[in-house]
Amino acid sequence: MTSVLSSIRFSVLDRSRVREGHDASEALRDTVRLAQEVESLGYHRFWVSEHHGVPGVAGSAPTVLAAAVASATRSIRVGTGGVMLPNHRPLVVAEQFGVLESLFPGRIDMGLGRSVGFTDGVRKALGRDKDDADDFAGQLDELLGWFRGTSPTGVHARPPEGLAVPPFVLAMGEGASIAARAGLPMVIGDLRNREKMRRGIDRYRAEFRPSPWAEEPYVVVSGTVAVADTPEAARRILLPEAWAMAYSRTHGTFPPLAPAEEVERRVMTAKDRGFYEAGLSGHVYGTEEQVAHELESVVKETGAQEVLVTTSTYDREALLGSYGRLARVAGLG
Repeated sequence: MTSVLSSIRFSVLDRSRVREGHDASEALRDTVRLAQEVESLGYHRFWVSEHHGVPGVAGSAPTVLAAAVASATRSIRVGTGGVMLPNHRPLVVAEQFGVLESLFPGRIDMGLGRSVGFTDGVRKALGRDKDDADDFAGQLDELLGWFRGTSPTGVHARPPEGLAVPPFVLAMGEGASIAARAGLPMVIGDLRNREKMRRGIDRYRAEFRPSPWAEEPYVVVSGTVAVADTPEAARRILLPEAWAMAYSRTHGTFPPLAPAEEVERRVMTAKDRGFYEAGLSGHVYGTEEQVAHELESVVKETGAQEVLVTTSTYDREALLGSYGRLARVAGLG
């Protein structure tokens, strides 16, 4: 543990990744169990994500999954990373988070993103199109208005009106400026492109306007972190996700995670191999000492107040072991 790392928060985002030989229902139960485990380790938040029509991801209804996680835990903050606001009516999103906050007061976070469905088919099924992301700032303002009770329609949202559910903006592209102008905390990734991350953070801080939600800028940096007894063992944690990402780049669909030993045996084309190797680069991984040094550099470079860890892998024991070692690095507990 270092003094730099002990002064910031560490949290977890789990994408409910499906594993080869296992089904989506098991992936969702794995997410709930992981939340219980990282709560016992002392992590600050546990967030779930939104994906539609993806074979390798089970988390399609984040507020529903967040309710299951909150029910199974006692103290850890629970939220979304995030609900993709262009996919939904802001009133419905406000109502969902209002219900969550009413059931689990003081524990709910509202992480919001501006992505729409990844494919034409998914967007059509959702009744959306690519242009719907262009009005994210307006959608965000409408959503927050339901909590403030300032909707011009004369309708009052129940139960969200008057509740304080902390909003966070996932900063992709224009997200940094949108978060800054709205005066909201910002989540930015990934750790593989530090220069781009710093530019986004600098932009956010320069344009930040205080709001009832946040008086000062609040930066959460997100990315993959893997910790093991050896650098080689930590790198093996990364293999399943790197292969799935490479496969998605060349086949257009994101598959379930394969065991690391199976990934190592697979024959890849030169193109696949290039994407695969790129997917393994830039992450924070290694022994506790190595990861502590690297994370300390990240925090000093970015001035972040929080690290959101987004690691996915096939081996659940290795994943939990990594989070346990990272908890020691961060001085949690």
